[in-house]
Amino acid sequence: MSEQTFLVLTVLAEGALHGYGIVRAVGELSRQRVVLRVGTLYGVLDRLCADGLVELDSEQVHNGRLRRYYRITDEGLTTLAGETARRSEAVRAATDRLRVRGLLPGSGGTA
Repeated sequence: MSEQTFLVLTVLAEGALHGYGIVRAVGELSRQRVVLRVGTLYGVLDRLCADGLVELDSEQVHNGRLRRYYRITDEGLTTLAGETARRSEAVRAATDRLRVRGLLPGSGGTA
């Protein structure tokens, strides 16, 4: 799963958002390291909808423009939980190896 997809699912786990809200929330969550462009966002959302991980929640007109709100599905939450566990295991493994080398606080090794 790409980082962009992971972050989109993560922000939608809090509740339904429209496109600009997703872009803003992903930026905030990643400390502006990941900046989604509109075309990229809708490509990600199209794939997530096709996979049944996200669905259209509602549509509202705001300042004369249609806003589509998306929400994560139960399958999306399950997928996000699995990916989070997988990423956590990888971080733990890297952390253990870096501690052994003395590159992170903790035990043993020299740099």
